[in-house]
Amino acid sequence: MGRIKATFERLQSLGETGLIPFITAGDPNLETTEAIIHALVDAGADIIELGFPFSDPMADGPTIQAASERALAAGTTLAGVLEMVGRIRTHTNVPIVLMGYYNPIFSYGPESFAADAAAAGVDGLLLVDLPPEEAGEIQGFLRKGGIDLITLVSPTTPVERMARLVADAEGFVYYVSMTGVTGTQQIDAGAIEAAVGQVRELSPVPVAIGFGISSPASAAAVGQLADAVVVGSALVKIVEAYGQSTELIGQVRAFVSSLKRAAQGRAS
Repeated sequence: MGRIKATFERLQSLGETGLIPFITAGDPNLETTEAIIHALVDAGADIIELGFPFSDPMADGPTIQAASERALAAGTTLAGVLEMVGRIRTHTNVPIVLMGYYNPIFSYGPESFAADAAAAGVDGLLLVDLPPEEAGEIQGFLRKGGIDLITLVSPTTPVERMARLVADAEGFVYYVSMTGVTGTQQIDAGAIEAAVGQVRELSPVPVAIGFGISSPASAAAVGQLADAVVVGSALVKIVEAYGQSTELIGQVRAFVSSLKRAAQGRAS
């Protein structure tokens, strides 16, 4: 059984909502990213979503775009990210999902990437710009390595298309709670409740909700609807604010701990 499936089964047995924090690999550098990931695990993260930087992150808002720019300026490469994941994997079994754009993988070579990612211990891949109809050029290589290709759906996805997409979903479905780019709006849990319910009815795998979750309060609200909540831009802002200062790890750990408690409906 893969680590993603095992994690959601554990959460279900405990009656808990999962927490999936997102950070950009290499922001401010890979050494610091490695330390941040260990802090995320210590704070209760159930799955880590790790963005690999790209020069044209069109689906991301200014916060994550800036993080990608900082990471690239620090010399972060996709190969370097995989090497870091390999080091992390010797210390934790928490699933790691890489998130990004297809161009760096195309340049790397899809078959080589899938093999190297599997060897490093990557559990899932989320590509925001690769249409499902074109996923065949990499999905076979990923399956060979036991890596789940995560399906994205949004409020604008027609029901018929959504049903087709989620029918073959692997790992979990990522429900994008609103249109637009990351980090620019606040989520309204009530407005998406019916739509999320429909996705969960159609999906054979758990459903995670992302976009617009930036506080313990929003994590608590969304945690009532989903199998997991994804928090990205709010965490990336902490990394930006504290950089390489000695306060960074403590700030990250405190914020993620508060999100985890809130998602379970526990007091701070």
